[in-house]
Amino acid sequence: MPKTILITGSNGLLGQKLVYNLLGRNRSGSSFHIIATSKGENRLRLQQGYTYVPLDITDAEEVKKVFAQYRPDVVINTAAMTNVDACETQREQARLLNVDAVAYQLRALENLRGDAYNPHFIHLSTDFIFDGEAGPYSEDDTPNPLSWYAQTKLDAEQAVMQSAVRWAILRTIIVYGIADFMSRSNVVLWAREALGNGKQINVVNDQFRTPTLAEDLAEGCILCAEKEAQGVYHVSGKDFMSILELVYAVADYWQLDKSLVTPVQSATINQPARRPPRTGFVIDKARNAFGYNPRSFREGLALLDLQLQTV
Repeated sequence: MPKTILITGSNGLLGQKLVYNLLGRNRSGSSFHIIATSKGENRLRLQQGYTYVPLDITDAEEVKKVFAQYRPDVVINTAAMTNVDACETQREQARLLNVDAVAYQLRALENLRGDAYNPHFIHLSTDFIFDGEAGPYSEDDTPNPLSWYAQTKLDAEQAVMQSAVRWAILRTIIVYGIADFMSRSNVVLWAREALGNGKQINVVNDQFRTPTLAEDLAEGCILCAEKEAQGVYHVSGKDFMSILELVYAVADYWQLDKSLVTPVQSATINQPARRPPRTGFVIDKARNAFGYNPRSFREGLALLDLQLQTV
């Protein structure tokens, strides 16, 4: 029997990569039934080979109706409010999208669950649930959120853990890549564009991460679904670096002028939300459980470069 996989947030960067990954698997002989859902119209260039369903995950009745209609074997929840500063200033909206909407999905699956139907809920979370005092982090480390965004993501994790459905939580860090009709940029594309246009940019030198290629994260989600893995997993890139080192690597790869980059400390930037200084992930558990094997950061830039040439 083919697995039905429902993706929330399919118009976003990760959502798009999930759809394209699954389509590629189907061309190679797999038989996934792909349900792509997002708010509004479908923004993927390729619109064949899967079913697109408009879905507002903040509408509990709409979630219930769509889940009942398609009875997904797997739900991969990528939809979220991820702008950290916007979450700080728009707290009710952040809670609605990041916590309440997760609860609506879980409740809909719990109501459908029975002897013949036992769905798998895969939820995306973040390194920001940690305070950044002791990274890189393993799955057993204790969260301590510094921002409202981080608190909402931690609250959502706890809702998932307390649910009756089979679940997995995949935490990740700084996802970068290129998507169809992309409405939001990411740090790699931002740095490449700004430096390519000769702009002076300020870049923090005291925040450390393990940046994640969107294709790698999508592969991790699907491997988790295929292996029916349950529990908490850290799924990020493998190269630990500061944001400044990340931007320098971008400049080096595309032979851009690094003298345009001014290193600054986080305290000098006026941002509503606090960021954890030093996160990064230990990804051994995901490697061992479902064979997660991300590219190096340079390999990720090479793939991005190839894609940018065909846009």
